[in-house]
Amino acid sequence: MKIICIGFNYKSHLAEMGKEQPEVPVFFFKPDTSILLRNRPFFLPDFSQDMQYELELVVRINKVGKCIPKRFAHTYYNEIGLGIDFTARDLQQQCQEKGLPWEISKGFDNSAAVSDFVPLGTFNNMSNLNFHLLLNGKQVQVGNTSDMIFTIDAIIAYISQFITLKIGDLLFTGTPSGVGKLAINDHLQGFLENRKLLDFRIK
Repeated sequence: MKIICIGFNYKSHLAEMGKEQPEVPVFFFKPDTSILLRNRPFFLPDFSQDMQYELELVVRINKVGKCIPKRFAHTYYNEIGLGIDFTARDLQQQCQEKGLPWEISKGFDNSAAVSDFVPLGTFNNMSNLNFHLLLNGKQVQVGNTSDMIFTIDAIIAYISQFITLKIGDLLFTGTPSGVGKLAINDHLQGFLENRKLLDFRIK
């Protein structure tokens, strides 16, 4: 099982991070040890002083595929959920300044909180799907699939040119603007349309 994450997929997030829009999907990996399930608490690690949240839509691949045409990509997933891509922003910036890979800032243990998954048939329009994050009861992130630079199907088609997708692989599809720093006792709640799928605390 792989966790594949897409970076810089919302223009609003590009603006807040000071990045240019990519021409093709940018992706990186998290190991399976990064998964945090069942709304268990996230414990702030000692190695970062700037741990940030990034709310994302997550799809789970349901069959094996390689070099998938975009027109068939929708047949490779039938569930969607939410995830938090925890990011050690200070470590990421240090690596970027030196031109080094920054997996250390993204792939640490429990850095990928994942909700339960909901059948796609639950929603009327996948191209206009809303999601948002509350931090201590205050809305901090709002996203809609219509704002994606690369659609889920385009991402699957692109990634599968290079990497075989397998059953159970998780695809984090990028975060909208509003990312921010976390502190002990913070309370995160993530909603997909009107469904609360994430609800846990920072320890």
